[in-house]
Amino acid sequence: MKKPGLYHYLCSALLIALLYSTQAYARQPNIILYLCDDLAYADVAFMGHPYAKTPHIDKLASQGAVFMQHYVTGVTCAPSRAGLMTGVYSARYPYYPGHYGTGDQQTITSLLKQHGYTTGHFGKWHMGPDESPGTYGYDEVFSETNNQNAFNTASRDEPLTDKAIEFIERMAEQGKPFYANVWGHSTHYPVKTYPELVNEIGSIPFNRADFTEPIQERFDRSESWKPDLKDSMTQYVADVYGIDKNVGRIMETLDRLGIADHTILVFSSDHGPQNEPRQRNYAEHMLGYAGPLRGHKGQQLEGGVRVPFVIRWPEKIQAGRVDEESVTSFIDWLPTLCSIAGITDLPAQLDGEDISDIWLKGSRARTTDLYWRVSSANGSISIRQGKWKFHESKKGLELYDLSEDVAESRNLVSEHPELVESFVNKAGEWRKTLPTEYKKDKRFGKGKQPPEPIQLPAPLF
Repeated sequence: MKKPGLYHYLCSALLIALLYSTQAYARQPNIILYLCDDLAYADVAFMGHPYAKTPHIDKLASQGAVFMQHYVTGVTCAPSRAGLMTGVYSARYPYYPGHYGTGDQQTITSLLKQHGYTTGHFGKWHMGPDESPGTYGYDEVFSETNNQNAFNTASRDEPLTDKAIEFIERMAEQGKPFYANVWGHSTHYPVKTYPELVNEIGSIPFNRADFTEPIQERFDRSESWKPDLKDSMTQYVADVYGIDKNVGRIMETLDRLGIADHTILVFSSDHGPQNEPRQRNYAEHMLGYAGPLRGHKGQQLEGGVRVPFVIRWPEKIQAGRVDEESVTSFIDWLPTLCSIAGITDLPAQLDGEDISDIWLKGSRARTTDLYWRVSSANGSISIRQGKWKFHESKKGLELYDLSEDVAESRNLVSEHPELVESFVNKAGEWRKTLPTEYKKDKRFGKGKQPPEPIQLPAPLF
């Protein structure tokens, strides 16, 4: 028999390389992030809300993994989203990202697009003045500013969910990997839930004693604005129920298209609940429930920065897993997804770390600490390191052992002076890497472009 020649070997090698390349490409999962607005840590049933009706989100949790110590990157909407998209703390930007954007900093969507993904954004934007396709690598954008009329409907997050589902269906037909942000408005102000949702959930047996101590003060405040606290809670629970229905629609779509197993579906929130009503008629807005956590939107306490986080990826992630040990954050979103998608050319400046091993294999300690500071040179710094949470505050320094005191109720500063000194030094060193002044001009928000292009300097490290 004639032995194979060089041509045969070259053809075989080429075929093997082609097959390997195709398999590697096929391994890139689809990614969907359903991000709520102002939804609190315990606003869904599986996280402990006594009245929440969230059967689809609860099912998602049972089919995936729940991370009980997951954090956002900022205490309000725009900073939180900027950190999530770039892997860089928004406090590093001398311009407010909600009005100016994130400059030339790479985003997770721009990186994924460069590596074969089709990308879409559906819903709330809050990432600068330009909401057109092409920004941050998005192929498609459906947001308030460029589709204002579509948001005046019977359920405020239905239109964006409709568009997201249309996108998912088209991507499934093409058979290529996709990334979709589905960023809803619930439970952000105004919580004025549509009657059909209220009718569907029915009457709730409201009793203040069913809730933990941290929310009681907000109950008092809400009641002072609107005396019927039971009705206010009913409105809020119905708004969360609306979120659940939209999550359920996305889950059904993935099942119907046969791509659920190969899709990473994440459910979470941008930060904790609001503390004050924007108007007297919307006292319902402050009823987000953070369970045992103290604090709210705008604060760096646990209730302001710790949020629910569910991830389902049937091909890779064990169903029914609850991770109570790992400390994870949306600052890790970019490096983690890049690792999963096989992207190695990451930005040089990143604050997050790759936690794909935590998602896939199990809990471990972080290799980096978590930091928070608002975009103000005088802003106080908070740090999470291991079990410890440190705050600079107007009252002085605060130190809490979250393994025993998740409510941050027992200040241990006097008991651990050396540890406090270490945190003070960490905060001081981090402050040196941050801008000493910030620019925030609301004239450039809501789709209005600056009078001339804004050149954002690289984040200061």
